[in-house]
Amino acid sequence: MRISRARSRAALSMAATLPLLAGALALGTPNASADSAPSGRNALQGTKPAWATAGADRGATSDSGRVSVRVHLAGRDAKGLAAYAAAVSDPQSASYGKYLSAAQAQARFGATRQQIDQVTHWLESSGLTVTGTNQHYVSATGDVGAAEKTFGTQLRNYRKGSRTYRAPATTASVPAALSDAVLAVSGLDNAPHKSSHDETLPPPDAVFRNSGPFSSYYGSKTASTLPSAYGAKAPYAVKGYTGKQLRAAYGAGRWTGKGVTVAITDAYASPTIAKDAAEYAKRNGDAPYRRGQLSQVLPDDYTRTEECGASGWYGEETLDVEAVHAVAPAADIVYVGGASCYDADLLDSLNKVVDHRLADIVSNSWGDVEANETPDIAAAYDQIFKMGAIEGIGFYFSSGDDGDNVASTGTKQIDVPSNSAWVTSVGGTALAVGKHDTYQWETGWGTLKSSLSEDGKSWDGLPGAYTSGAGGGTSSSVKQPFYQRGIVPDSLARANGKQRMRTAPDIAAVADPNTGFLVGQTQTLPDGSLGYDEYRIGGTSLAAPVIAGVQALAQQARHGLPIGFANPAIYSRYGSKAYHDVTDHPLGPNRDLAVVRVDYANGVDAADGLLTSLRSIGKDASLKAVKGYDDVTGVGTPANGYVDSYRFPFRRH
Repeated sequence: MRISRARSRAALSMAATLPLLAGALALGTPNASADSAPSGRNALQGTKPAWATAGADRGATSDSGRVSVRVHLAGRDAKGLAAYAAAVSDPQSASYGKYLSAAQAQARFGATRQQIDQVTHWLESSGLTVTGTNQHYVSATGDVGAAEKTFGTQLRNYRKGSRTYRAPATTASVPAALSDAVLAVSGLDNAPHKSSHDETLPPPDAVFRNSGPFSSYYGSKTASTLPSAYGAKAPYAVKGYTGKQLRAAYGAGRWTGKGVTVAITDAYASPTIAKDAAEYAKRNGDAPYRRGQLSQVLPDDYTRTEECGASGWYGEETLDVEAVHAVAPAADIVYVGGASCYDADLLDSLNKVVDHRLADIVSNSWGDVEANETPDIAAAYDQIFKMGAIEGIGFYFSSGDDGDNVASTGTKQIDVPSNSAWVTSVGGTALAVGKHDTYQWETGWGTLKSSLSEDGKSWDGLPGAYTSGAGGGTSSSVKQPFYQRGIVPDSLARANGKQRMRTAPDIAAVADPNTGFLVGQTQTLPDGSLGYDEYRIGGTSLAAPVIAGVQALAQQARHGLPIGFANPAIYSRYGSKAYHDVTDHPLGPNRDLAVVRVDYANGVDAADGLLTSLRSIGKDASLKAVKGYDDVTGVGTPANGYVDSYRFPFRRH
């Protein structure tokens, strides 16, 4: 299960001054074309979208149209912020771990009152109406003519796919006197933004249940009466791993995450989360929640609930909360909900975490494809991530559930914001935990499905059609960060050209819904009533909170000292016994793996029959999990030595 910030992704995947480091300013920044601006003005790079071409031009936007923008503030010393963030995050730096408080970070690098006032005056004097100001942006609205005057460009309509959207015809710009105050502007193009209004949250989605038979651990129950696959009888899919099994697989040991706070950001908020989380913990052997251990920070109003599929986000929050608690049962969890699934509201949620330093670790199970991200939004996200880094906050993003995205978009690309060089991108695996909670193996998550033939004697079209898999690959917009140098092979880093680019993911954990996690949630039952139920689920939105939980354990092992932006530390352990080096063929090069899955045809009960299928694993579109770094699992998954490696300064043995 991984939810797109702009649309629900089909079926829950059930289906003091610091020194500049060498490379500190080359952490990986979005590429920008050499856009120009009229004399006396500075170009806002990348504000003309790539899809706004002459061939797609459908004419000028009506002058009577309304435009709502956010002018994102650059703050003080943007280059210094990047250098500081890199220095405090790198274990090789003398400044490693010397974080600032939220107040210190704002005082040193945040926007000044003068910047806010200057931008406000400029917008108002240009004919726009300022609708809000804070330390991150100034929002304003006005007609098309005023917006064109303000940003020195013409707004025109362009065809994008089957829809027509507004966008600048040339690069937007600001007066040169404001160049140090303005980071970016968003809202000049309106793809895919729509009008919004206050709404109430809908009830939970209809109940989903898994049919049996199940394995209680990997391989415990074999489908002995069904056809063989790859020369052997396949096991039934597990009912769903629980915390005890995941903690054993990823080397939790005695650590519990005590003293660490994990934030979770999603859109909306499940109205039954506290009750569901408590019931799940009681039923599945997790520690009960202490008073105040789970808290929520929510917006005053919600918007776009139908468009974003608000009730689908309840399951996302539930999965994230229950997975973090299962892995790190003593960690505090704060859920920070967005008013919608759109960038502006998700940015606001992330800003709340950083502005008030609500957590040490932030798990985020949402995203979109890189082609849909514009440089203005990328800059706004990266500013938050860098501010978080200097406060000792680490951000973890799921890498996606559509492999290389070719099947879903027609284009090979990675996901955002996990493409950012300032976050930890979490990929996915299929996990085998055996008897007595023993780790057996992992493959990269990638699933092919073949159904049982009508006569029950074969698997139709074996190995079958691609259904889903861990996102990964090479960015087309973000340069390779220093921590990936010498580790990511050039066959991946240079996949899009001569320049080495950011490659995702960085690390991985269980994601395959066929070897997934058992989750418990209040759902709408067939008779219309609400009731608690449990089901197996997966996706990299499982992997992200699992890794967030593991990082909480590691921070506790580090004597409670925040790990902060973790990628330099994660890559410094590359090739050591701290990781399982995951490959798609852990039992040998000619040994393919699969599980049998039985589903209710109606998703609830056997009234409409059962659907039996073979799910071949370790087959992620064009992506491959191989020895060493790969674009499905990154450096690998945490092994028994990973958490303990944070107890002392890490040295390879």
